[in-house]
Amino acid sequence: MSVGRIERHEALVAIPPHSLGTPQDIANAVMFFAPDTADYITGQPVNGGAS
Repeated sequence: MSVGRIERHEALVAIPPHSLGTPQDIANAVMFFAPDTADYITGQPVNGGAS
C-alpha cells in the first residue's frame, strides 16, 4: 500500500515527535518492556503520545 505525500504529512503532524518510528524504535520499546524489571509497569497503551 502506497501512502501519498499528503497522507504522510497528515500522519507526521499528528505524531508528537513528527517522525515515523523505525524498526529500531520498536525493538527499543520491546527491550524496555520485556525484562522482569519492568513487571511493575501496567497495561497503559503505548501510542506515541497521540492521546
